[in-house]
Amino acid sequence: MSQSLNRRNFVKKSMLSAAGLAVGFSAKSYGNIMGANDRINLAVAGLNSRGNAHVSAAKVMGNKARVVALCDVDERVFKKVQERFQDYLDTNIKTYADVRVLLENNDIDALTIATPDHWHAPMAIMAMNAGKHVLLEKPCCHNPQEGEWLIETQKKTGMKLQVGNQQRSAPSSKEMVEEIRNGVIGEVSYGKAWYANTRGTIGKGKPEAVPEWLDWELWQGPAPRKEYKDNLVHYNWHWFWHWGTGEINNNGLHEMDICRWALGVDLPHHVTSSGGRFHYSDDWEFYDTQIASFSFEGQKMITWEGRSCNGHPFNNRSRGVSLHGDKGTIVADRTGYEIYDKKGKQVRVAKEEEANAKGAQDLVGIGGLDNYHMLNFLQAIQRDEALNSPISEAHKSTLLCHLGNMAQKEQTALRVDTATGKPHHEKALNMWSREYEPGWKPVI
Repeated sequence: MSQSLNRRNFVKKSMLSAAGLAVGFSAKSYGNIMGANDRINLAVAGLNSRGNAHVSAAKVMGNKARVVALCDVDERVFKKVQERFQDYLDTNIKTYADVRVLLENNDIDALTIATPDHWHAPMAIMAMNAGKHVLLEKPCCHNPQEGEWLIETQKKTGMKLQVGNQQRSAPSSKEMVEEIRNGVIGEVSYGKAWYANTRGTIGKGKPEAVPEWLDWELWQGPAPRKEYKDNLVHYNWHWFWHWGTGEINNNGLHEMDICRWALGVDLPHHVTSSGGRFHYSDDWEFYDTQIASFSFEGQKMITWEGRSCNGHPFNNRSRGVSLHGDKGTIVADRTGYEIYDKKGKQVRVAKEEEANAKGAQDLVGIGGLDNYHMLNFLQAIQRDEALNSPISEAHKSTLLCHLGNMAQKEQTALRVDTATGKPHHEKALNMWSREYEPGWKPVI
């Protein structure tokens, strides 16, 4: 039997239920939910990819949120974004290369961050210290210490910090977790997460002059300085330890977060990982093939299978999760979930009404889940509603990914302190933090 999450279910199941209104994705209806005369002024930092999704979601919010400033170190991108959203953004919108200057603008209430990973936590810390609320794309931190700093800064400042695990705001995912808590597939002991793509080689980078359109000094920001090469900007930095966090944090984090949420677990006591850079001989420093396993107290476990360069789907999905209990199984992704009994018979289907329909290879991923997540962020600011992805939860899921990378790099099984998340392994523990460019270490 098929079950679709219609708007009545959406009102009942989602964070909008308190509003008591039937909701569709239009600026007018969002405006009605939010109430009058309480507009949030947003600035968006990082505009070559996910920042576009932030602008799009703000646009859907109607007059209850307004993007009043843009920030990027690529001077070309402002024109592109203004043309893309010419029916929304003011022609004279304020633009900044340096986020430190932007944060001096007292008209800005909140900052959304979609920069490279090495900038995520330092920029969010700067923003909260400047009295701005923050919507921060995942991963929340380049290393575990930065995650701890984010938690400390959020507590100290009282600013709202929503992390970009957007599926936490999906009505179908919320319903699925509720069903699991109610025992629909019995006691759940195992969650499998996966991601498959067909990425090509990034080649061997050659040093060259910094393009005139790029502020390379500001692009590097908190990271110790390196020479510019022709295969780094704007995407391949993901695959370098100095700036990125690998595929497990780039994409695996989304599904691992759902598994952890569904299983009701926090930090693992044992982590293993196997894999490598199997497909090409190039500058890619992380792993295009990785299977990481995490064991938790209470006899529960999560695995992640990442295949960056072989896009063959699993369960007819390029990414997703399967959750296994003693009475059945749930298979889920951003479009909804399916419930199966122990014999593999499908017993229920729930579809996400406003799903993110983009595939694994899309780098921007604009979709309905961004709208849900943005709305939750704004209502947390205005009404003190609970965030769907607060830093206290996002740090735990991000830490899983960091531990998976540690286990893989050191090629060893890690025993982990379940109170702190720190591995009992000296070399792995050296990866808990990083060095910063002088003058750029975050101020806590």
